[in-house]
Amino acid sequence: MPLQITGAPGDPALLSLPWHLPLEDWPEHLIVPLPRGISRHVVRFVKLSGKVYAIKEIGERLARREYQRLRDLARIDFPSVRAVAVVTGRTADDGRELDSALVTHHLQFSLPYRAVFSGTLRPDTITRLLDALAVLLVRLHLTGFYWGDCSLSNTLFRRDAGAFAAYLVDAETGEQHPTISEGQRLHDIEVAHVNIFGELLDLEAGGALHPSIDPLETSEEICRRYTALWNELTQPEVVDIVEWRRVDKRIRRLNELGFDVAELQVRSKPGVARVIVQPKVVDAGHHQRRLLRLTGLDVEENQARRLLNDLDTFRARLPAHERSDSEEIVAHRWLAEMFHPTVEAVPKELRHKLEPAQLYHEVLDHRWFLSEAAGHDVGLPAATRSYVENVLAFKRDEKAIIGDPGWDDAASSA
Repeated sequence: MPLQITGAPGDPALLSLPWHLPLEDWPEHLIVPLPRGISRHVVRFVKLSGKVYAIKEIGERLARREYQRLRDLARIDFPSVRAVAVVTGRTADDGRELDSALVTHHLQFSLPYRAVFSGTLRPDTITRLLDALAVLLVRLHLTGFYWGDCSLSNTLFRRDAGAFAAYLVDAETGEQHPTISEGQRLHDIEVAHVNIFGELLDLEAGGALHPSIDPLETSEEICRRYTALWNELTQPEVVDIVEWRRVDKRIRRLNELGFDVAELQVRSKPGVARVIVQPKVVDAGHHQRRLLRLTGLDVEENQARRLLNDLDTFRARLPAHERSDSEEIVAHRWLAEMFHPTVEAVPKELRHKLEPAQLYHEVLDHRWFLSEAAGHDVGLPAATRSYVENVLAFKRDEKAIIGDPGWDDAASSA
């Protein structure tokens, strides 16, 4: 059987690679020394025409299956490596048949878990990376994809504009269905639990795991986080058009789980709207940078998170034809229609009590509590008036507090 390359390789140099040699015997000058995870198969990286490809030696049936699964995921823009080609009909010089090869694009700036999970990594950062894996598994299941072998070894981690993201690497056991069954989903979780526990034990034995990380507790926590996120995202949420306090409540629950809203969608029909949220895991400072880029407001991280949540909710409330405007346009409208009017509604003699971002944040909190008590959204103007009259008027002046020797005592008794 002649050598065949099936797919859309795009680079003629792939044809010139020594496919007649087992992958482990390829000459060193072809190999790019990038960190590799643990794999049941031989994997090598090569650089051709300025691009890096990952090549995995695998049986033909599995190679074709994984190629198709990765193509399926690429069609829905799922975070996974991108398949390039399947190479079959490989024959050694002595006539021996060689395994087929799966060629994928190397995911730039990504690292396998052994290169990420080291003793130098802070425990809270490890937790966020594992959260990223929980998000990946939830997103797979929402698309109807059964992984069958969820593990750290089959995942790549990457920083992307401040966000931590997990990418699926190995899909040879995957199955695509219209929807995933409860049995498949629960089995995936159990496989993830067992695999991750074993991998963390292996890191611990090699002295590469931070001493504060307990392998069993961490592997169980991933499953708990997955379950909480799955329940939060799949719970039906149909709200009246005016009940945006329930949208805010949904975002708050995700924030309490440690996730942020990467995307908020609204599918409407007369009188009702279905709210869909897409979570992501973010690194420190992400919200500050995004808010500064969009609005010019330079605020603290927690303030930025709250303001961005309000901006995303504002966007979701726009008519469909305006919702597709760029982030910058929507952010400008939010400043003009929400943020600035709220700040300017405060009497001048009270504006010095709080900085504008903190003021807006506290008005949003006040609106939340008023709406919960009333059972409906009271609206931002009413909440602003109530906040000014019942809260802000009795606050101490922040500028006067600075350097006040009695402030520490007052703060500790507050």
